[in-house]
Amino acid sequence: MDGHDMKSAGGCPFHHGGNTAMDKPVTKWWPNALNLDILHQRGARTNPMDPDFDYKSEVKSLDFEAVKADVKALLHDSQDWWPADWGHYGGLMIRLAWHSAGSYRLADGRGGAGSGNIRFAPLNSWPDNASLDKARRLLWPVKKKYGNKLSWADLIILSGTVAYEDMGLETFGFGFGREDIWGPETDVYWGSEAQWLAKSEERYGDLEDASSLENPLAATHMGLIYVNPEGVNGNPDPLKTAAMVRETFKRMAMDDEETAALTCGGHTVGKAHGRGAVDKIGAEPEGCGVESQGFGWANEGHQGKASNAFTSGIEGAWTQHPTQWDMGYFDYLFGYEWELKKSPAGAWQWEPVDMPEDQKPVDATDPSIRHNPIMTDADMAMKMDPTYNAICQKFRKDPQYFADTFARAWFKLTHRDMGPKANYVGPFVPDEDLIWQDPIPAGPTGYDVDAVKAKIRSSDLTPAELIATAWDSARTFRGSDKRGGANGARIRLAPQKDWEGNEPLRLHRVLTVLEPIAEETGASVADVIVLGGVVGLEDAISKAGFDVAVPFTPGRGDATAEQTDAESFEPLEPLADGFRNWIKDRYAVSAEEMMLDRAQLLGLTANEMTVLVGGLRVLGVNHNGSSLGVFTDRVGALTTDFFVNLTDMDLSWHPAEDGLYEIRNRKTGEVKWGATSADLVFGSNSILRAYAEVYAQDDNKEKFVRDFVAAWTKVMNNDRFDLN
Repeated sequence: MDGHDMKSAGGCPFHHGGNTAMDKPVTKWWPNALNLDILHQRGARTNPMDPDFDYKSEVKSLDFEAVKADVKALLHDSQDWWPADWGHYGGLMIRLAWHSAGSYRLADGRGGAGSGNIRFAPLNSWPDNASLDKARRLLWPVKKKYGNKLSWADLIILSGTVAYEDMGLETFGFGFGREDIWGPETDVYWGSEAQWLAKSEERYGDLEDASSLENPLAATHMGLIYVNPEGVNGNPDPLKTAAMVRETFKRMAMDDEETAALTCGGHTVGKAHGRGAVDKIGAEPEGCGVESQGFGWANEGHQGKASNAFTSGIEGAWTQHPTQWDMGYFDYLFGYEWELKKSPAGAWQWEPVDMPEDQKPVDATDPSIRHNPIMTDADMAMKMDPTYNAICQKFRKDPQYFADTFARAWFKLTHRDMGPKANYVGPFVPDEDLIWQDPIPAGPTGYDVDAVKAKIRSSDLTPAELIATAWDSARTFRGSDKRGGANGARIRLAPQKDWEGNEPLRLHRVLTVLEPIAEETGASVADVIVLGGVVGLEDAISKAGFDVAVPFTPGRGDATAEQTDAESFEPLEPLADGFRNWIKDRYAVSAEEMMLDRAQLLGLTANEMTVLVGGLRVLGVNHNGSSLGVFTDRVGALTTDFFVNLTDMDLSWHPAEDGLYEIRNRKTGEVKWGATSADLVFGSNSILRAYAEVYAQDDNKEKFVRDFVAAWTKVMNNDRFDLN
């Protein structure tokens, strides 16, 4: 090649792996550096849609009935390259929808079906999701036909719901409105294990105590959605498995009845696949060569037969009629004794003792052949755990109650991370308001906003108290599952009113003043809390010498205690708030990492996080009035002093006691301010320092105020789905 030796890698002119490696060079060389990528993963650079594309508007123009009809037709159109079990893809599509939704966990609201994340690593290549790539390819003609009007996220969940309907279940409803993401969710922590299906001990403090599972995790192993179907660490023991099932589903916000309904109803249809030899199964989609085109888990023994497909390694159906909704699961589970056996792939499974041949399900390909049905260890837990057994007996006696309970649990499973019902689109949305949807009554809009502001100004509340209360009310919002936020004013209800991070005494004092103002003016308490923040900011902006308006849109409602599932709100409690320079306890994770996590849940960019921290510091709204990080002599004025003093080279920075820091005059050694690592990271991290330097410049004082107001308003309106 023109005299150049290109045979060796050293002679190649290209940077090997530079465009595809998952580990960024910076984190490879400096693994402890604060990685800000999670704040920008859904930025415009990754989104192929036009800047003005609005999925919520597009999906409203969808022919909803036509889409359902096309999905229903697809269920019966068996393809040679991936044949349908018994000629029906229902079980496969239910599994796709289930595993897409089943990654949700209540602790941080991450995972779930709301973004189509199962299309990307690591979920698309989890062992538990084996061969679901086939289900997505089967759906491609429908997605291609409806294009931008139908997201993958909506289509995936719709396919499972339509499958249940086609098999005879009266479903509870369906809401469109899930918007696709365009790359892996790097913000989701799935566990620290370095291999798939590692021993459970790696994520449990005590394997005998299911509640010791590491937070925020819900699944028992890396690469699984729920629990190991063969038993704890692959060792069958239904009672131990029952404890794991209970904890896992609890962390998905499901109670025992919902858990039993989902387990039994999920296995009322379809089958498990494990007829192939495990050692002959190919690599997962992310590990395949380009010729595979994203098709993983190649099975050389498949031979175009549905019964030879491979997924979990467990092999068999749970019922005699796996393509119809019926009570066959209970007939099998409670009608026979069960014994442990190994599947053809070598997996533990339970099979019935002495079942008559004519009671067995037929082969998924050849109806002249019959096989034993199977149960997983989780299925046997439904029989052997006393609580689950009692629930199942209730279901068994009342098929309609079982169907209704399952339909509601399925709806919850597949819609939980969509947030309030205001985010649902389409004609199939049920009228009933469900408590897990965090319902909020419509708020008033016709009151005199200026009159409310005047009453707040005439009160004895300080700007810092008003700003802190508004911030605390809004900061609970989680973009992961669209829960929390200022709308509903749940900060005045249990459990939020008692959270340490909300300074209960200060909160009570502020609410005692603001609630009568709301009643006198006809405004909602939620609006008045946010307006209090507006009044406080206007005062701070004026003190800084600027005239910048703080936007406000009325219409928030006030939720009641009856509309609030207090237990499910407990995981929203902040354990730290870097924006108010507070941390509840010492944790393995640094204060700045916890701040980054909060910023991501609030939907903030790195620059928005920077401007908010700098502004809140000088406003003097630190938790319990702490002076840490308040780098200003003009507390209460919205100035750039935090950034000016942070970047001032006449000052030096030194470790102090209890993990804190001192900022000293470089010449005299005089201690001028105290700080936390969440303060100093804005000067030490090269990216954050670049932002800090922008606001430290002499010509950006007004820009800082405008940028702060914009970021503040974004946080206050995160849960205003009527505006967004």
